[in-house]
Amino acid sequence: MIGFGWLGQAHSRSLMRIPTLFADRVYEPVLVAVSDPLPSRVQEAIDAWGFRRGSADPQAVIDDPEVDVVWIAAPNMFHVALVEAVAGAGKPVFCEKPVGGRPADVLAAFRAAREAGVQSGVGYNYRWAPLVRHAKALIDAGAIGELTNYRGRFFSMYGSDPLGVSSWRFRLDEGGYGVTSDLLSHAGDMALYLAGPITRVVGTVHTFIPERPQPPPGASHYGRGRAEDPMVAVTNEDYASMLAQFASGALGTFEASRSVIGPESQMAFDVHGTRGALGWSLEQLNELRVYTAADPADDSLTARNTGYTTVLAGDRFPRHGAFVPGAGNSLGYEDLVAIEDHEFCTALVEDRRFAPGLEQALAWNEVQAALLASVESGTWEQVRPLQAAASAHGEDHRGAAGPAEARA
Repeated sequence: MIGFGWLGQAHSRSLMRIPTLFADRVYEPVLVAVSDPLPSRVQEAIDAWGFRRGSADPQAVIDDPEVDVVWIAAPNMFHVALVEAVAGAGKPVFCEKPVGGRPADVLAAFRAAREAGVQSGVGYNYRWAPLVRHAKALIDAGAIGELTNYRGRFFSMYGSDPLGVSSWRFRLDEGGYGVTSDLLSHAGDMALYLAGPITRVVGTVHTFIPERPQPPPGASHYGRGRAEDPMVAVTNEDYASMLAQFASGALGTFEASRSVIGPESQMAFDVHGTRGALGWSLEQLNELRVYTAADPADDSLTARNTGYTTVLAGDRFPRHGAFVPGAGNSLGYEDLVAIEDHEFCTALVEDRRFAPGLEQALAWNEVQAALLASVESGTWEQVRPLQAAASAHGEDHRGAAGPAEARA
């Protein structure tokens, strides 16, 4: 485990829990080595979590002969170099999203894993919510007909306080882009998973809080400053919106904001088809809203009872029963991480491709690149293989092969 903050601990806790959750597993997770720049975190990981050893140097984890697979939960700016190092060591890698913070980053990481021939996973964990898997099954089975409209969004309040300190998340040169990488990537990945490829977009971005207090030494990542503190400029976006057209012909709208007031973690979608609709939100992750259109020829009283039905999560849906039996008994955020990690480990042992991996992350970043190009041009932009987009808009993508070439 490289990085032992919130998500590094979430993945570690998930790996510790897996033997108690999935009796049919074909592997045994062992916490071998951990790296973090804070010595206190490394010591905690050894003393309380059971890691065998730790270091401030991530290369010590990568080179450890007992380490079979590496999780990367470090800040965005370290992702690409770490993925390249892990891939260079010939080891599978699971990297938290957004794999760097710019479209160039995920392209470089994808190239490194592809050339090394190693498996990859990326932390788009909302795909693994049991009711999201059920929604995907309904769509694929044609239960809501041909898709016509999609609405994706991720609204979070983590950046809504103007006195929230200027951490790396608010700096283009450290965290990369703002909500188009941090939040909209989740909503976009979900859309690609449920509704298929996006072909063209038009959109805009905005920064509502243009400066924030300089963080004092030792300030927490989400710390709060004072009005009299020195202020520094925010160099990436607080808000993004996008219109999109899918390859299927469906149309979509997307929004993401870290400065909005009200929604606290509303990662959500609504998908509409010719025969019905589905809706889901992280804030109600154990509920799926389902609308099934009545047969126009059916004039019975029952057919007139139109409206959404709320389907509650339960052990009849994928992986839910590993955590709690029955219906209506809820799962939480870290349960999705445990499912994600279990599926990744299983795919490694069975030597089959895991999704979402760096290929799926790249698919979102191609959409992100088109959105950023649209912000500059003020018009619709085609979603193209990332290397072609880089050449057209003058970005440095390190000479990597584009995804179309790679996938061929």
